[in-house]
Amino acid sequence: MTQSSSLHMLLIEDQLSIARNIAEYMEQKGHVLDFADKGLQGLELALQSYFDLVILDLNLPTMDGLEVCRQIREKADRHIPILMLTARDSIDDKVSGFHVGTDDYLTKPFSLQELEVRCLALSRRHLLQTKDTLELGPLTLDRKRKTATRDGKSLDLSVMGFKILTVLAEAYPQVVSRSELSHKLWGDEPTESDALRSHIYQLRAVLDKPFDSPMLKTVFGVGFTLEFTEQGSC
Repeated sequence: MTQSSSLHMLLIEDQLSIARNIAEYMEQKGHVLDFADKGLQGLELALQSYFDLVILDLNLPTMDGLEVCRQIREKADRHIPILMLTARDSIDDKVSGFHVGTDDYLTKPFSLQELEVRCLALSRRHLLQTKDTLELGPLTLDRKRKTATRDGKSLDLSVMGFKILTVLAEAYPQVVSRSELSHKLWGDEPTESDALRSHIYQLRAVLDKPFDSPMLKTVFGVGFTLEFTEQGSC
């Protein structure tokens, strides 16, 4: 993998030995790292300064990682990519993290190399989300025209189908929980319990059935994600 541009990151982690190891590794790679060892302090820094990404521990003094993440999403004037670190590895914990707006999730212990790769991928994905056109393997979405193609072929999507596909593409490669997807589609307004299932079924009929391999994947008990074989990856 080629060296990417440096990132300005905020690390919110109360275990100093872990924080020191992350900081030394990232700085050797050319990144700039700010540090907070308490949740409330980290939240204030995240809202006061510009960061390309936040690395956020789940268990923190003064305010836990889930609440920090929730408040960043509520109060920040832009989307700040967040990667959550935790010693927990249950599905419930991961769903809780994604529900409050975590972009990615890494379970301790982890390799520093993988952490950097995840951070670079998150930053790259965030940049893609700011453009009118989003390209993801064989899939191309034009946010301005509300159109999509797969392998160069136009997809006859409904308005809701385009919205669902956009949410999943922007989140790639992460899984979007059913509750998060419903919230992005309908906000706090209640809807029929089968509505999402129906829209997903219709989206599959357009996105997957005419092609050799499915892109829309259901992760049992969690939610939905897009899946494809990346060509020419390093």
